[in-house]
Amino acid sequence: VATTMSVDVGNRTTLNEFILVGFSADPQMQVVFFVVFLSLYLVTLAGNMTLVVLIKNDSRLHTPMYFFIGNLSFLDFWYTSVYIPKILATCISEDKRISLAGCGAQFFFSAVVAYTECYLLAAMSYDRYVAICNPLLYSAAMSKSLCVGLVAGSYIGGFMNAIAHTANTFRLKFCGKN
Repeated sequence: VATTMSVDVGNRTTLNEFILVGFSADPQMQVVFFVVFLSLYLVTLAGNMTLVVLIKNDSRLHTPMYFFIGNLSFLDFWYTSVYIPKILATCISEDKRISLAGCGAQFFFSAVVAYTECYLLAAMSYDRYVAICNPLLYSAAMSKSLCVGLVAGSYIGGFMNAIAHTANTFRLKFCGKN
């Protein structure tokens, strides 16, 4: 939940920050939230990075399926890193504000990762389709260059969608007269 701070500019109001009010004002609960979120964040980072490193280092896992899974883990690493640092800072700080630019950046990077993940899941489903329907031609059909192209296309598509959605979202009038 967020409330807003604004500046009166002539006949209109310009939004410049949000105040995050979703966490407890009790200092003891804030410490509990901080410890819980930090613990979950560290476990998530460790799990995803372990998976990425394992896939990179074990030659038996150098297959298209694991290439896609490694990229999915990498995206999950970044997705949690978009939100959790600000949540941790909000838990232990008296300052519960986020600037409009900070909110926009967080929204943009969250959208990049979310859209990229959707495209990557579609690429993974294509990989499984080829593996099931054409098992004898699978290694020829799912070449390394095709897999890299599908992943690159996922990132490019996610980036392009995020630009469009962020630009359109931040053209809206957020609070009217507050």
